[in-house]
Amino acid sequence: MSGRITARFAQLREERRAGLVTFLTAGDPDLETSFELIAGLPAAGADVIEIGMPFTDPMADGPSIQAAGLRALSAGMRTTKVLELVRRFRERDRETPVVLMGYYNPIYAYGNERFLKDAKAAGVDGLIVVDLPPEEDEELCLPARAAGIDFIRLATPTTDDRRLPAVLRNTSGFIYYVSVAGITGQKAAVASRVGPEVARIKRHTSLPVAVGFGIREPQQAAEIAAVADAAVVGSALVDIVAKNLDADGRATGGLVPTVHAKVKALAEAVHGVKR
Repeated sequence: MSGRITARFAQLREERRAGLVTFLTAGDPDLETSFELIAGLPAAGADVIEIGMPFTDPMADGPSIQAAGLRALSAGMRTTKVLELVRRFRERDRETPVVLMGYYNPIYAYGNERFLKDAKAAGVDGLIVVDLPPEEDEELCLPARAAGIDFIRLATPTTDDRRLPAVLRNTSGFIYYVSVAGITGQKAAVASRVGPEVARIKRHTSLPVAVGFGIREPQQAAEIAAVADAAVVGSALVDIVAKNLDADGRATGGLVPTVHAKVKALAEAVHGVKR
């Protein structure tokens, strides 16, 4: 499996702290601004980078990430350009894990075998494909693992102990626990409810558990970091992008530094929690 994801979580364990996972949509609001945003994430404190692959029907995403995807698609973002974005990032950074998150349709249209080959060559470490259940593991999950790309599964508040083994069976890299039921960006994660669920998942697997959905502020991130291996922040960052566009939808000069400042504040809060 991907050496970078395993190595990063091993480093976090050694340093006795949780990690910060950041999410941004590839190509939002345009290719060059997106590259600047992603390229600066490690220096701002991101431990793992999730990059959203824009799709026209993002059923698990709330309005913020849906709008980001539409902005990216309108700016000409395509799967080939997502992979080129990763390739450019890898020219600067050989260590930070990169996970592509999205839906199966664009991958299927690209061609599974070709996509996995190109993704691996570009430097992709993991995939989260939200609409492929474990029953379809032979479709993409197992080929991805054979190609050396981690296939990361989502577990949710409704994933009970009967369902959990199926979710975990071919998962690698880490488990992404969705802290609230529903779509992204709509509810707040509460550590007192998340903690017992993370502990339950850990009784079934030795994989790290990252918690996302509903984490917007540094204090929230720190509270989640106390009970999980990583906190995932996405919609809060995507909202900053949206708020720093001009009347024509173009990036303003403050967009990139404002996003990176938010990531830095989140990282300081997460990294300050000792395990």
